[in-house]
Amino acid sequence: MTGTLSTGTDLSAEQLLDAYRVMRTIRAFEERVHDEFAGGDIPGFVHLYAGEEASAAGVCAHLDGRDAVASTHRGHGHCIAKGVDVKEMMAEIFGKATGSCRGKGGSMHIADVAKGMLGANGIVGGGPPLICGRALASKYKGDGGVAVAFFGDGASNQGTTFESMNLATIWNLPAIFVAENNGYAESTSSSWSVASDNIADRAAAFGMPGVIVDGFDFFAVHEAAGEAVARAREGGGPTLIEVKFTRYYGHFEGDQQLYRGREVAEAREKLDCLKRFRARVTEGGQVSDGDLDRVDADVARLIDESVAEAKAAPKPGADDLLTDVYVSY
Repeated sequence: MTGTLSTGTDLSAEQLLDAYRVMRTIRAFEERVHDEFAGGDIPGFVHLYAGEEASAAGVCAHLDGRDAVASTHRGHGHCIAKGVDVKEMMAEIFGKATGSCRGKGGSMHIADVAKGMLGANGIVGGGPPLICGRALASKYKGDGGVAVAFFGDGASNQGTTFESMNLATIWNLPAIFVAENNGYAESTSSSWSVASDNIADRAAAFGMPGVIVDGFDFFAVHEAAGEAVARAREGGGPTLIEVKFTRYYGHFEGDQQLYRGREVAEAREKLDCLKRFRARVTEGGQVSDGDLDRVDADVARLIDESVAEAKAAPKPGADDLLTDVYVSY
């Protein structure tokens, strides 16, 4: 099944502006992290989500406080879309004590369980089992909660992912599996490493719907995700959504990307989700360019403040070494 094109006419101006703000915040956050990392101020590895904003924004627009998401090593976009504080995220990436994980997780392990963000995850295929547990808890509690696992084309070949999809169907869990296919698992093309033409085609083997959507189109993702979330909340079980797009930066910051050609430049120029969103909503008269420009300015100020506060914040001290490590039940 392929996702159909949505006009977005069912969304109010406020909802459209909220969606644009999420995507613009992700883009501005990632581009600033790209610059700061190049300057040597950010420790550890960084994997950027720029170019993929419509996926996180389109899916998470349907989620609320009952719901949870599990992410990947490329998790900044999912965090922002699920409502994690941007300033705390930036501080975490800088390794500061004011970070969402007190500076001890860094880019690949940002989490905020209170917001339903179970964490970015350096383990490829580590998220799907986590959301099965969260979905099972919601099913038993009857709270209507849905759990979403974002994973890449590399994780689509992991046993943990297959086992989780199988389990979710057997137990009829309110779980959604979002395969973000950006074309490469590190530097390995998914056209070479994935046996089927589409990751979504694998859904049939697990008895769940499989949907393919254009990841550059927020409205296509939003519509497909809305159907999957509604189905899960109503007891209809899990769905696999494959979102296809191009990441704008390398697998990690410092990746020379010798394995890629002009696809990035062409995607930025012709397919970019922010450009397409702006064109559609302004041409349709739902939102004005001025409204979107004001969002751009607000986001720019937020990112500037986030970086300034992160740089000024203290690093974790020796007393912080064993905090948030052990839990007493």
